[in-house]
Amino acid sequence: MHEKGLLIVLSGPSGVGKGTVRKAIFSQPDLDFKYSISMTTRTPREGEVDGVDYFFKTREEFELLIEQGKLLEYAEFVGNYYGTPVDYVQETLDSGKDVFLEIEVQGARQVREKFPDGLFIFLMPPSLSELKNRIVTRGTETEEIINNRLNVAKEEIEMMHLYDYVVENDQIELACERIKAIVVAEHCRRERLEPKYLKMLEVK
Repeated sequence: MHEKGLLIVLSGPSGVGKGTVRKAIFSQPDLDFKYSISMTTRTPREGEVDGVDYFFKTREEFELLIEQGKLLEYAEFVGNYYGTPVDYVQETLDSGKDVFLEIEVQGARQVREKFPDGLFIFLMPPSLSELKNRIVTRGTETEEIINNRLNVAKEEIEMMHLYDYVVENDQIELACERIKAIVVAEHCRRERLEPKYLKMLEVK
């Protein structure tokens, strides 16, 4: 009997660099996580590919999936929906593979309710001024949306208590190493391994 996979949830305030850190983690050859691609109704940013970075859906398509119960979590953020397809996540965990989710804070709260034994990591910016700088340098948002994102980000930081670990995204490489170390440690938790090793005592 194989060990069930670990659900790894990376979340944090808007603009903190969740996508950048996730891409850096998955560019490493020794990784054995499966990335669960999120769905969104927002328009693709330059360089983003449908089915690689996100599944890009219309609002009508997304709302139909909500009705059908096909999403593990979903949230509406700055006028757009974001969500995670449920079937892929469950099937991958059952096969013994770790699943990596990179999602918004609202969605992470829903996942925590359904997968309380998941691993929840909160990505923090070094400072609020640095967070604003990262949002501004994207060059994709108006001043009004930038201010809105900053206000939402402050509210999201206040929800840090819902997470197991906090990783500062001061340097992408360091943030990646911290996240990988947390995952290794989580796989060694007594609660996860005890049933497996107690079964050894039952062998006649």
